[in-house]
Amino acid sequence: MSELKIELESDSTTFEPGAEIRGRAFWKLDAPAQAIELRLFWFTRGKGTEDAGVVDTVRFDQPRNDDSGTFRFTVPDAPYSFSGKLISLIWSLELITQPRREVTRTEIVVAPGAKEVRLESLANEPIRIPFFSFGESRRQK
Repeated sequence: MSELKIELESDSTTFEPGAEIRGRAFWKLDAPAQAIELRLFWFTRGKGTEDAGVVDTVRFDQPRNDDSGTFRFTVPDAPYSFSGKLISLIWSLELITQPRREVTRTEIVVAPGAKEVRLESLANEPIRIPFFSFGESRRQK
């Protein structure tokens, strides 16, 4: 079986929107591959229909069987990593061989403050709706 590995430049797996994710992908393949792709993507997990979105891809064409390559992604502004009772949104880096589709993943967190949003912790928070003034003439009617 082939060996695939993703190493991040920083030891952290938590990132704020707009941050850079840098690192190196390593592979030792049992059989030649046409390409190896590293994907930055998010997916949902939980009840209901699951969804996913690939944000960016780095492709290594005609890779040698024992090699590595560097990568750099810019974290998008959204969506944020979150966990709730029914559904969670997870970000991940995925290294995948083509065409055999051998894969490894590293899950990461993307959110303000580099901390996953916990929906259950927001359940007891009051909802604040800003007041909009319509002007004096409107209030007098």
